[in-house]
Amino acid sequence: MAKKGKGNRIQVILECTEQKESGVPGISRYITTKNKKNTTQRLERKKYNPFMKKTTLHKEIK
Repeated sequence: MAKKGKGNRIQVILECTEQKESGVPGISRYITTKNKKNTTQRLERKKYNPFMKKTTLHKEIK
């Protein structure tokens, strides 16, 4: 049988950091999940930003 109870995976939002600094209008955000027990630090991933038309660094926001 499957284990019941609260899982360790939580949804987090990744937001582009370079777009804020450059002043380009719009907000590039992605939603993903992480295991809160194994990954206690904030996530940082390189993702595509359609407003800037290039791959930029996205960091986890609260």
